[in-house]
Amino acid sequence: MTALAESARVHDFVGIGLGPFNLGLACLTEPITELDGVFLESKPDFEWHSGMFLEGAHLQTPFMSDLVTLADPTSPYSFLNYLKEAGRLYSFYIRENFYPLRVEYDDYCRWAASKLSSIRFNTTVAEVTWDEDAEVYAVRTEGDETFRARRLVLGTGTPPYIPEACAGLGGDFIHNSRYVRHKQELQRKESITLVGSGQSAAEIYYDLLSEIDVHGYRLNWVTRSPRFFPLEYTKLTLEMTSPEYIDYFHALPEPTRYRLQSEQKGLFKGIDGELIDAIFDLLYQKRVGGPVPTRLLTNSSLQKASFENGTYTLGLRQEEQQKDYELTSEGLILATGYKYAEPEFLKPVRDRLRYDSRNNFDVARNYAIDVTGGGVFLQNAGVHTHSITSPDLGMGAYRNAYIIRELLGTEYYPVEKTIAFQEFAV
Repeated sequence: MTALAESARVHDFVGIGLGPFNLGLACLTEPITELDGVFLESKPDFEWHSGMFLEGAHLQTPFMSDLVTLADPTSPYSFLNYLKEAGRLYSFYIRENFYPLRVEYDDYCRWAASKLSSIRFNTTVAEVTWDEDAEVYAVRTEGDETFRARRLVLGTGTPPYIPEACAGLGGDFIHNSRYVRHKQELQRKESITLVGSGQSAAEIYYDLLSEIDVHGYRLNWVTRSPRFFPLEYTKLTLEMTSPEYIDYFHALPEPTRYRLQSEQKGLFKGIDGELIDAIFDLLYQKRVGGPVPTRLLTNSSLQKASFENGTYTLGLRQEEQQKDYELTSEGLILATGYKYAEPEFLKPVRDRLRYDSRNNFDVARNYAIDVTGGGVFLQNAGVHTHSITSPDLGMGAYRNAYIIRELLGTEYYPVEKTIAFQEFAV
């Protein structure tokens, strides 16, 4: 289709960004003839946390949390169908492990994306405007194409978070999202310091500790958490990833939701318990041969950082003792997570979007963030309104089924309403 023809066409919706959530929406809308949607992604292909493809690293959710299964178990875009086409279905069955490898999940997503006709890679959105006369959104790309649609679905993801103490910091420090590409370079340094407390930090620490004897570096792991928290993964806790809990959490007063957001981090940002045990076992194993040049520093928050003559100096505070101290290191890895940033391309339509008292999107129960309550939908980035279900891969298909119902005005994929044994509200 020519650029002129595309600019005249009005889609039912445009999806901006293609992480697992919008890719799942693309899969689920592909067979719906009543919906005409297009998905725009700036990258040349699907990519999901490729900087953390460590050997053996796996998802923390089982294979049923794929792009489609919990909305449509019969979908041709399921993880099991991917395994069947790849000739690994029986091997996966014999493996008796429900958790796909991280690199395998990425390959699955690439496989699904390759089968879809609605995705436009290498397409970066420059600006979104509202056409008052036609009552449509105009999505202009850096290639000067324009896609027009009645609705938008935002799936731009969460960029790496760099702590304020490291803003403008020089040197060659990295965020964990780039770890694999820079691992060998890091291992040539005399010392490496890792800052962070979640699963990614633990995976990197284990990886570097495994080869500490080979390369001879000193290894530090710094976390502001009082201990290395395991991911809480009990079955009644998992019921918090349910429609009922979303209903309950969303209806709470805004201050209460923000307080719970802080308190519930361990429910989705903790470390796999088996990995914590494996780290201890590896430390014990290496200590049998003599002292291990590594330190694990808890309760230590990063207050400031500087770089000079190839060395980082980190200003830390032991929070419980309220004492400041310094740590020097040649290499620095920030496993500090990801934080949502509102895309610049939305500036022209900010007056059509809803915000709460903290200037974050006021996400409605149906995942809409615009003044009409049904024109712009948000994937992820809603922990403050939808709790731990927002980043959870297992809830992606549920959210997409919900959004599709809003787009169509009728229920195409039945949306569950009650699945939990427990009662969350009075």
